[in-house]
Amino acid sequence: MVEVVDRVVDQSKVDSLVSQGIPSAFARLLAARGVSQRSEIEYSLQGLPSFESMKGIQSAASQLTDAILNKKRLLIIADYDADGATACAVAVRGLRMLGGLVEFIVPNRFEYGYGLSPDIVELARERQPDFLITVDNGIASIDGIRLANQYGIGVIVTDHHLPGDELPDALAIVNPNQPGCDFPSKALAGVGVMFYVLLATRAEMRRRGCYEQQPQPNLASLLDLVALGTVADVVPLDALNRTLVHQGLQRIRAGQACAGLNALMQVAVKGHQQAGCYDLGFVLGPRLNAAGRLEDMSLGIQLLLTDTSSVAMDLAAELDELNKARREIEADMQQEALSLLSMKVEDDRYSLVLFEKDWHQGVIGLVAGKLKEKFHRPAIVFARGNDGELKGSGRSIPGFHLRDALDLVSKQYPGLILKFGGHAAAAGLTIDEQHLDTFMNAFEHVAQTWLTPKQLKKLVETDGELTIPEFDLALADQLANAVWGQAFPQPVFRGDFFVSDQRIVGERHLKLRLVPKGGLIEIDGILFNQPDFLPEEVSLVYRLEVNRFRGKTQLQISVQHWAGKL
Repeated sequence: MVEVVDRVVDQSKVDSLVSQGIPSAFARLLAARGVSQRSEIEYSLQGLPSFESMKGIQSAASQLTDAILNKKRLLIIADYDADGATACAVAVRGLRMLGGLVEFIVPNRFEYGYGLSPDIVELARERQPDFLITVDNGIASIDGIRLANQYGIGVIVTDHHLPGDELPDALAIVNPNQPGCDFPSKALAGVGVMFYVLLATRAEMRRRGCYEQQPQPNLASLLDLVALGTVADVVPLDALNRTLVHQGLQRIRAGQACAGLNALMQVAVKGHQQAGCYDLGFVLGPRLNAAGRLEDMSLGIQLLLTDTSSVAMDLAAELDELNKARREIEADMQQEALSLLSMKVEDDRYSLVLFEKDWHQGVIGLVAGKLKEKFHRPAIVFARGNDGELKGSGRSIPGFHLRDALDLVSKQYPGLILKFGGHAAAAGLTIDEQHLDTFMNAFEHVAQTWLTPKQLKKLVETDGELTIPEFDLALADQLANAVWGQAFPQPVFRGDFFVSDQRIVGERHLKLRLVPKGGLIEIDGILFNQPDFLPEEVSLVYRLEVNRFRGKTQLQISVQHWAGKL
């Protein structure tokens, strides 16, 4: 059941924004997201908070500067998702721009699992590095870093995941979520943390006089990758992250993205001039992620590191094929999951925990996300790992902190969870297969303790109704060019409409002509995955979009939810 509610708007913030030159309709949307000053949406690089308040970053910058100047061998330890891949590419490109001797390895998730494990240290040791630098991982790698220290290999951790009770014994830890860090934003993705480390390292090199005889490198050239990783990792888009994403999109739209990102846009048949957050999160991100989900993320990282267009196109085409295979696997697994649930969830069940022996480990997180969306409950999906273990990936709903829930289960049942980590909304874990039922019951108990029946009812927040003059191509274009995402959601509106015409396109989508109630205008509409006709009068929740097709630019309503009028 979906309940539609309107966002609360502080009229004083609307008035303040209008007085600063923001059009009233757009001002209302910004105010509903807590914005009160025009400067909050100007997204200047000069407005970024300084790296100086980030705990550990000065030590990391000093260590890296020493390593660069003394020609030490640096080895990046990457992660196998889009954030990890972009963070790795930013680290390799950035450190090379600063003069570093740097290579990378990325663990195959099916062989080594996540993070800087002792096995990965052994693998890395074959490269004879002087330093290991983790990106998007490392905060939980206690044993791996201990082994690296025994081998005399220094480790610098850059991560953004929530730390456990014990921190690793690294040369430096840069993570805004570690205890005692005063950095104002706790929402940076792994790629954002690495970008900040590069800024600090360049500043340290400048302090030591490295740029007295030569220009300093332009690290802003890496912001296309920072934007991609930030949006793809679904971190909250606070003011800092919105600035990074905005600046990255500006580079992409200007044709200044790296060859690999441009190639991904081409295989997806997307023009870079109108690139937006949707493209980063739902077009480019999944194609990059497909490498880590089904095969080896080194393919995706190689794409982001190449400067040769022909090589980039070949790699992007390979990723596109992997993404098609991923979609098929995901669709089959989702259908099987729904069958296991008998297409419904009992009201007295507050969580979903599912396992099938043939499910693919690389896709379980996506299926968990789909189940969470459909049933509005925390969902964890397991697949078989190695040696009798199950690998699980979970997604959660507002009000239920998934990592904290797993932490509580691990404390209540010592040894039940072999390892876990993640965020409020997403987490991963490993258990023994024989303990699946015990875990399922323990997790359900936590869900029933922490959640109320009201929280299991899905709320769709809208920005209210549009007036007839606000059905405007200029407003839609302004929305398309703005930065939206997690915790700063893309605007959706509600309203009553007459359906003047409708037809099925692409076998399963509805093309609509809609007349707003009380208006004398007709607007094109699209409703995806709806093969049946709508009633003549409907209540809609929708997005206002710009539809560019065959050289034409038109206003379009993209329907998200609908209900018939009584």
